[in-house]
This record gives sequence, C-alpha cells and structure tokens, in this order.
Amino acid sequence: MPRLEELVTQWPAGALPMTLAERTSRVYDHLAAVYPLSTMLFHSRAHRRALARSGVRDGMNVLEAATGSGEMFRRLVKVNPSGATIGFDLSPNMAARTGRQARRRFPAARTLCQAVDARQMPFRNETFDAAFCCYLLELLSGDDIARTLAEFHRVLRPGCRLTLVLIGQNTAIFNSVYKVAGRLAPAFWGRQVERRVPELIESAQFRLLEDHFVRQIYYPSRVLVAQK
Repeated sequence: MPRLEELVTQWPAGALPMTLAERTSRVYDHLAAVYPLSTMLFHSRAHRRALARSGVRDGMNVLEAATGSGEMFRRLVKVNPSGATIGFDLSPNMAARTGRQARRRFPAARTLCQAVDARQMPFRNETFDAAFCCYLLELLSGDDIARTLAEFHRVLRPGCRLTLVLIGQNTAIFNSVYKVAGRLAPAFWGRQVERRVPELIESAQFRLLEDHFVRQIYYPSRVLVAQK
C-alpha cells in the first residue's frame, strides 16, 4: 500500500492560487467553529445516504473535496480504517479543523487534509478508488464545475465512483428562500445548480448510476452516484 505522501504530487506552497472566490475562503474560515451545527441539522441525513450508496469498502484510497466541518470526512475514515482517506477544503481553517478532529478520533487511521483548490487537485492520475464532493458545486461557476468534474475523472481509477451531494431544487418555497439568501451572501450560499449537474456529469465522461432526493428539516439535498 502506498504511503500517503505518494498519493500527492505536491501540495500548493504558501497562499492558495486565486482561482476561486477569495470571499468564499474568508467566509468559511470565519465560520469553521460554528459550521458543524449547520451540518448536523441539515446535511447529516444526506451524508449517510451518500456513504451507503457509494460502494466504499475498507482498504480503499478515498478522496473528499470540500470537507467543510469534517462530518462526512469522519464517516469515511470510520469505514476505511486500513485504507487512506484524503480530504481538502478551500478554507484553510476548515481543512485544519477537519484534519485535527480526524486524527484525534481515529489516531491509527491514515488521513490527510489540506487547503486545496478543487480545480487544481495535486494528485496523480488514477489515484483514488472513490471520491466525494458535498455542497461545493453551488459555489462554483459553470466553467469551474466542469473543470472540477474533469479533475475528479482524472484522479479516479477506471470503474470507480464519484458521489456528489447537492442542494436540492425540488421544493418551490425553499428555492425562493435560497435565491434571496444567495443574493444577500453569495460567497456563503452560492446558487442552486443540481438540475444541470447530471448533464455535466455525463459531459465529464461519467455514467450516472444512482439519483436520490433526501430532506432534513425542510432542507432538500440530492445525492448522485456516478461511475468513471
């Protein structure tokens, strides 16, 4: 089994490349300590569904993009104790917090979490057996979504799965509220994109395997599982 360092070509040195909104990084840096409450209230049910449908087994090389507060990352480490679980987030504070908590709760597991731009993943081609991305694409432009999906395709091995969790668009009242919130704080809320994502997945040469809607306290999520 390769060492963790062998899975990474080179972590970015110094400041992050200015390829994503600087405001988004700053906002999530400031919210790193309180964001777990949002995850617990609105995202945990979708995370459980995503993990159950992902096909992850112990001993894999698993990647999570946009770890946020680390709730999904810890789930991945728990089911993959003898594999390698690598995560990253645009926010350095989020990434550092996720890494610390994973090491504290699973000291024997092989984990690594750093601040990285999802459009420029520092991993070799065909490195991972599974990849996850939860609630990130809403913060990216259309071109950035396509580029990020292409990066997932590059770093996944043939036949392996990408699992995405997106903010659902199947509730009219929620959609209206979210549009207002997105205008008030675009760097935090972004905008809903899930209706376009299946087409973008196929354009990135993935095959869509599963599609599930999940709701938690009126917060809708959509779980998509695709195969390279």
